Amino acid sequence: MHIRSAEPLQDRNTLALPATAEALAVVHREEDLREAFAWAAAGQLPVLPLGSGSNVVLSGRLNALVVCLATTGREIIRQGDESIVLGVAAGEEWHPLVEWCLDHGYFGLENLALIPGTVGAAPIQNIGAYGVELHSFVERVHALRIDTGEPLVLSAQECEFAYRDSVFKHRLRDTLVITRVELRLSRRPDVRADYPALARSLDHSGITAPTPRDVFDAVVGIRVKRLPDPASEPNAGSFFKNPRLPMAAVRELALRFPGLPVYPHGSDEAKLPAAWMIEHCGWKGYREGAVGIHPQHALVIVNYGGGDGNAVLALADKIAHSVFGRFGVALEIEPRIYGQ
Repeated sequence: MHIRSAEPLQDRNTLALPATAEALAVVHREEDLREAFAWAAAGQLPVLPLGSGSNVVLSGRLNALVVCLATTGREIIRQGDESIVLGVAAGEEWHPLVEWCLDHGYFGLENLALIPGTVGAAPIQNIGAYGVELHSFVERVHALRIDTGEPLVLSAQECEFAYRDSVFKHRLRDTLVITRVELRLSRRPDVRADYPALARSLDHSGITAPTPRDVFDAVVGIRVKRLPDPASEPNAGSFFKNPRLPMAAVRELALRFPGLPVYPHGSDEAKLPAAWMIEHCGWKGYREGAVGIHPQHALVIVNYGGGDGNAVLALADKIAHSVFGRFGVALEIEPRIYGQ
């Protein structure tokens, strides 16, 4: 393992923001990861794991040892007639895993197709799309403690999953690095096609009894059409979470703003689309210098070239203030923010 000093990170985050790591290590084995922890401890540097950089905002200099996991591997832990449990290395890319599972007859992840990022980052965010969230499939999460290098295994319950949230963003933040994720998938087709945008796409294609492959293809088609490719238009995907509010407050908002979409979430809450509110505040397609809101999707902030983390966060702050001023709803940034 080679540790590089003063390493540029612009090519390691999908917003293409300029930033520099005090040190960076690309790790291929758990033994290397423990060695990186010891090196960081000797230099009194915190450790910052970085996957594909698809859900972060980097700014300035990161006074840390940035660890990029390049571990690979997929193995069957156990299987039966109805289900299978897979162990997947944290460095594996998420979308190729989803397609591989589908090709092998391991079902359930189809709605999560084309989500950028690595397997190790997926539990942190509890990634979700088109009516499905990762927590439904997590059996266990394996990690190493940064301070000791000791292994830690968490059950799905111990991960404290919530909407775009987990224990890894709170109590266990910056204390461990995820090394492997165990996923329980179905051996029989398990189609979830009731999410409105997905249902409309399938209906438009004349598909009335969708297969898992139909769902996968429809999700990929929707995401390609709606979300810009970071390779050509640097972005971090959806920049704000969809806010959840008590049903009484949602009903009041729906009366004040006819046409506001409402998605029930449990018995006494509902989710509101942040994109709809941002668009109705006039931000869709807005540009401020090198950064702006994508003209096709109001949740996506784009770095058009030359933008930095401060510019992105300043624009996000203006958007959040605008939405709160009109709707009285607070927006929460989805990506994690690192740097100074």
